[in-house]
Amino acid sequence: MSDVIVVGAGVVGAACAYYAARAGLDVTVLDRGPVAGGTTGSGEGNILVSDKEPGPELELALLSNRLWRELSALGGFEFEAKGGLVVAETDEIQRQLVELASKQDVEHAVVAGDALRDYEPHLAAGLAGGVHYPQDAQVQPMLAAAKLLEHAAESYGHGTVRLRTGVTVTGFTLSGGRVTGVRTDRGDLLGGAVINAAGTWGGEVAAMAGVELPVLPRRGFILVTEPLAEPLIRHKVYTAAYVTNVASDSAGLETSAVVEGTPAGTVLIGASRERVGFDRTTSLPVLGRLAAQAVALFPALRDVRAIRSYCGFRPYCPDHLPVIGEDPRVPGLYHACGHEGAGIGLAPATGHLLAQLLTGAGPDLDLRPFRPGRFQESS
Repeated sequence: MSDVIVVGAGVVGAACAYYAARAGLDVTVLDRGPVAGGTTGSGEGNILVSDKEPGPELELALLSNRLWRELSALGGFEFEAKGGLVVAETDEIQRQLVELASKQDVEHAVVAGDALRDYEPHLAAGLAGGVHYPQDAQVQPMLAAAKLLEHAAESYGHGTVRLRTGVTVTGFTLSGGRVTGVRTDRGDLLGGAVINAAGTWGGEVAAMAGVELPVLPRRGFILVTEPLAEPLIRHKVYTAAYVTNVASDSAGLETSAVVEGTPAGTVLIGASRERVGFDRTTSLPVLGRLAAQAVALFPALRDVRAIRSYCGFRPYCPDHLPVIGEDPRVPGLYHACGHEGAGIGLAPATGHLLAQLLTGAGPDLDLRPFRPGRFQESS
């Protein structure tokens, strides 16, 4: 029997395992696929504060940003403290960006249009300005999940971690209305608590316990270029439309220019958002829009070949906040899902806060905005 069973071996589940083990708990991590086989493996690895509205998610992002920097000292994450540059096409958009940055109250620098190329020499001419966020960073997402589990298994002489992939959770075991473990296609496993870290499938896992979580898939595509001999892009660079799209409730297609380099020399180009269920069909029109937006931002990309594309499903919640905490409807079941496109960035804070709850410590942040039952309260 484990103290904690974590359902999901993506980056959020891995972070939950890491911090629970550091707190002295014995942890079992289950996944029907491989480590990072879901949304984590289709991400860019963004650790952002720049795209967060003031409020609970920004507070969560700032805590996670600090924790990621501590984790980077362990090694192996391909952590890049590259910073982010949000650019504006017009003076009015620049005014809005500056206003948002002042409300966020995080470290930033307002950049005039004629100074943008000091940050990014290959940017297109004629942009009105931007805002530089030095705290924005990036990790390699699949590597990050694997390394969190690896470091969790080391356990620092405290808890232990067992990883079991290829195991499908089919239900929960309960006693007196409390979760006591999970049912799987390999038999029942008992645990003092179960963490639902199933990402886009978090709603399906919750339904097995008889509770509703409105987590829906929001598809996104990424274009990857051939490796470049010399770095072309220094920061994560995106237009103001990205911030708007992140906060949007639209089910239709939305795209915005998001461009960044990787240590391997490739350039990642996004971002698109649309709710089409779990349809993985490659959309050439969407890829074409992404490519055109990237070239408009960095004209030098016109002569660079795109060598592949991939898509993933962001776990979208209607209020754009993740679900973190114990479910009052089914004691013993904790949720750590619904992070939409910010799961990689918010994973350490999520794991850290849940470990505090599981060990009876007061959490570092007020978790009420992320409470699992909030959707039924407002209906």
